[in-house]
Amino acid sequence: MGVVNRMMEEKEKLDSYKVGSLPTVIYIPDFITDSEQNFLLSNIYGAPASKWKLLKNRRLQNWGGVVHEKGLLPQPLPPWLTNLTQKISEESRLFPSAINHVLINEYLPNQGIMPHQDGPAYFPVVAILSLGSPVVMDFTPHARFKLDPQDVNGKDSDGGEDKRLDDDYLPFSVLLMPRSLLIFKDKAYSDYLHGIKDCAVQCYDGAVNEMEALKHNESDRPYFGSEESVETMGKEESKDISRTSTRVSLTCRLDWTLGKSRNCHTCINQLKLTCDFPPKKRQNWCLL
Repeated sequence: MGVVNRMMEEKEKLDSYKVGSLPTVIYIPDFITDSEQNFLLSNIYGAPASKWKLLKNRRLQNWGGVVHEKGLLPQPLPPWLTNLTQKISEESRLFPSAINHVLINEYLPNQGIMPHQDGPAYFPVVAILSLGSPVVMDFTPHARFKLDPQDVNGKDSDGGEDKRLDDDYLPFSVLLMPRSLLIFKDKAYSDYLHGIKDCAVQCYDGAVNEMEALKHNESDRPYFGSEESVETMGKEESKDISRTSTRVSLTCRLDWTLGKSRNCHTCINQLKLTCDFPPKKRQNWCLL
C-alpha cells in the first residue's frame, strides 16, 4: 500500500501542474535551482566545439545519439545529463523506460523555431527544460483539425470560405520561464504543432500558464517590461517579455526504436497516436 499511495500522491502532484484546457500540458516552475542551471550551462558551453551544429536560425547539440530516418544511432548520455533525465523520469513517471536522447538548442534573442511536430521515432511525451531567457511557445492545431471550407458551418456571413478551427482544437501559448519544465503528450503531442516566433519582444497575454509563470524570482524581473505591466492583472498594459539574453532549451525524449524500448508495447500503442498522417502531410514532422 505504501508504494501505491506514493504513486497516487506523485500523480496528484503532477496533475496540479496541468495548465490550459488540454489535460496533457504540464508546466512545472523552478524545476531546477539557479545553481543547477549554472551547472548545466557550464557543461553545455564546455562541450567540444564539434558538438555544435549550426542551423540557419539557431545552433544545437545532440546527446544520446545522432537522429536519422532509421532511428537513433546510440551514444550514452554523459552523467551531467543522466542526472537530469532521471529526475524528469522519476518525478513525471510518464516515460516507460529511460530517456535516451537530449537535444540542446541555443536561441539568440531574435531567434525561434518554425511550428513543427517531433518525429515519429519518439515515444509521444516531450519534456523541455528552459535555461536563460524566457520565451513564449505557441501551439497550433494541425491543419487536419480545421473545418472543411465547403462545410456550411465553415462559411462566413457572406458565404465566403472561412477555415475555422474545430472548437476542440484551439491555438494556445505557454510562457516558459528560466528553470521551468514543460511536458506535453497525447493530444498536445499528436494533434498540435509547436514553435517560437522569431522576435526579441513577445506578448504573453493569454498564455495558459500566465499566473503560474509570473510567480518568478527577483532575478527574472528584468525580462519583463515595467513592474506595473507584470503585476497588474486585467488591465490594458502590455504584457511583454524582452528576450535580452540567450535561451538554451533541453528537449528530453525517449527514442522508442532503441534497445529495450523497441519491444515496449506501451510505446508502440502510444506511437499510433502520432502516425496517422498521410505521407504528403508529414513534412511538418521535425526529426530534431
